[in-house]
Amino acid sequence: MAISRAAHRTAVLSTSAFLLAAAVTGCARFDDSASSPFTPVPTFSAGELQPRPPSGPPSSTPDPSQPTREAAPCVDPDPAVVATCLGTTGGITMLPGGQSALVTERRTGRILRIDPGTPTQEVARLDVDGSGDGGLLDVALSPTYAEDTLLYAYVTTPVDNRVVRIAPGDTPKDVLTGIPRGAVGNRGALVFTAPGELTVLTGDAGNPVAATDPASLAGKVLRVTALTPAAAQPMPQVALSGIGTAGDVCLDPRGGVWVTDRTVLEDRLQRVTADGGTGTPVWTWPDRPGVAGCTAVDGGVAVSMGDGKALAVIPLDAHTGAAQAAPALIAKDRYGRLGGAAAGAQGEVWVTTVNTSGGEPTPTDDRVVRIPAPQGGGGFD
Repeated sequence: MAISRAAHRTAVLSTSAFLLAAAVTGCARFDDSASSPFTPVPTFSAGELQPRPPSGPPSSTPDPSQPTREAAPCVDPDPAVVATCLGTTGGITMLPGGQSALVTERRTGRILRIDPGTPTQEVARLDVDGSGDGGLLDVALSPTYAEDTLLYAYVTTPVDNRVVRIAPGDTPKDVLTGIPRGAVGNRGALVFTAPGELTVLTGDAGNPVAATDPASLAGKVLRVTALTPAAAQPMPQVALSGIGTAGDVCLDPRGGVWVTDRTVLEDRLQRVTADGGTGTPVWTWPDRPGVAGCTAVDGGVAVSMGDGKALAVIPLDAHTGAAQAAPALIAKDRYGRLGGAAAGAQGEVWVTTVNTSGGEPTPTDDRVVRIPAPQGGGGFD
């Protein structure tokens, strides 16, 4: 796979409160009164946010949208695989301590807890529209998760894409609604950049013009600071426009965030500083390998790839954040199409596969895999 360095250039919880909210483009809402009906009727009850008792071997509940698998333990002999037979995955985030993770199933709307060596546990299930590339696309922990166990999720409904807050024993609350949805381009991602600031990456909903329209929430990196209940919230701050198909947003230890996205010309990794401004290209891929998840690793940043079927590790200058060498490709063609990425406690990168969506699934897909990341971006195989 040819990779060339870019030139330096500027470049529900299912109650009526969640899925009956009218979509208003450009309006962040915490509105529990609803006017637009949602079908089907939500089936998940409030308060069911604690893990359910495991009902079988790890990840034994398949995505009903996928072909039925034989009724047998879904076991992968690869010791790096920590969860198997998941539905098509969305996002992944590490739980405190970095030893376990939450993973979303995009089409089923399930949030799953993944603990190595133990059965997968369903933490919550949201009623989402999983058609096209929409659904339950990402999940983020509250900065004070140890005390409040709040989760934030990026979801697709029949009328829009939105961010919701999930609390134990409570109905979900809309944090940001009216993000345009389309037949494609619905992917989005979340990360907390400060205790009271949620950074939201939105896709262009298949409309590149909307990505540059200041009146649209599509194709943007948004900073949302209004996270408490209110009838209406102000427009979030736009930190970056012109996003194509959204990949991921992840923290840069130097401050700010990295953003991955895909355009018709190239796939990109950009850096957005904490003080805003335009995105700074870190690396571009003219061959468009399908960049997806991203996470900080020792000495650089790791980017998972769908069509590229690898984890790309880019070594970065510790002071400037500039790429120092071409990305090293880790686990190339070993696990198929990779989606989400998150760093574990031991420096390894937890990745999800997306082989059941446009790939060539194995009998144990989709999976969660722990891939050791080399220090400083050096390669191994």
